[in-house]
Amino acid sequence: MTRLDEIPDGRLERLDDLLAAESLSTVWFARPNGFAWLTGGNNVVDRAGDIGVAAAGYDGDRVRVLTNDIEAQRLRDEELPEGVPVETFEWHASSLAAELRDRSPKPAAADFDVPGFAAIDSSALRQPLTDADVERYRELGGEVAAALEATCRSATPGDTEREVGARLRARLAEAGIDSPVTLVGSERRAPLYRHPTLTDESLGGYAVVIVTAERDGLFASCTRTVAFDPPEWLSDRHAAATRVEASALAATRDIGQRGGTAGDVFAHVQETFDAVGWPEEWREHHQGGAAGYAGREWIATPESTEPVHLPMAYAWSPTVQGAKSEDTYLVTADGYEVLTAGDWPTRTVSAVGYDETFERPDILG
Repeated sequence: MTRLDEIPDGRLERLDDLLAAESLSTVWFARPNGFAWLTGGNNVVDRAGDIGVAAAGYDGDRVRVLTNDIEAQRLRDEELPEGVPVETFEWHASSLAAELRDRSPKPAAADFDVPGFAAIDSSALRQPLTDADVERYRELGGEVAAALEATCRSATPGDTEREVGARLRARLAEAGIDSPVTLVGSERRAPLYRHPTLTDESLGGYAVVIVTAERDGLFASCTRTVAFDPPEWLSDRHAAATRVEASALAATRDIGQRGGTAGDVFAHVQETFDAVGWPEEWREHHQGGAAGYAGREWIATPESTEPVHLPMAYAWSPTVQGAKSEDTYLVTADGYEVLTAGDWPTRTVSAVGYDETFERPDILG
């Protein structure tokens, strides 16, 4: 039986509240972000699947893990806190969902489909971030920014989007970081497509390079723009995007302190697009939202009702027809910290509607 102090800070208290509120005996997590949040470990073997090879459960007294007999020893040795019991079943005889159905105390809930179990979305449990989350986030964010910026600095106009993306993925992989989203927009494609998936097109006059990267369950997103012979309009559009991002960050802190919602932040984003002369641009791309144990724990929309938590990571990602501004920030009641901080030229940007300024990445030329 694992001891409570072996699980990352604050997790079990939140789960105790959940068990009491929903009258549950046990709650189980087999989706990779829920498993990582509770145990700090990785239950992924096949990246194409939504469910990992093991489930972590909590019953108000202990945390335990259930997996097949192929994975058990590796999880004990490399992925789980010492002392977490691992129960097994024969890989050829059953499935994770069937074994949980038969073995778990009931009533129970799970973050994936288990017959007879209630469904649970663990996103609310993962907010706000804890001190342990923040420390790991700082390490992840710095390494992601360094890999992205090194890739951009080494790029040339004749490189293809695919070549640049491959170099970025390789740099991240060497640091043990996965990159589920890697996008590179060349001079021709960046103004056309808000999600420029990798092609064999050459970069040309400039490129927007975008990544969402993951390690140990946490996700960090950032974007950098590198120019060789850029179009005349790029600087103005980039400036507009940075101002929308800065305004979203300022609104996040203000609205979080007042107990507001993601929809409240989105309303300010809409107002800012109007103020910078691009009133309809918010319709062309999602604007981002809270980050953590998902690329976005929620994406803000006009109807969003999710609470704005502090302290929490936020990755706002406004675009303006070929330009984009994005970093992952820690927003607290006391201020802001760029988690994806690197070594890149910046511009000072004022937020619309707030007496706040931010240093945002400029175009590298």
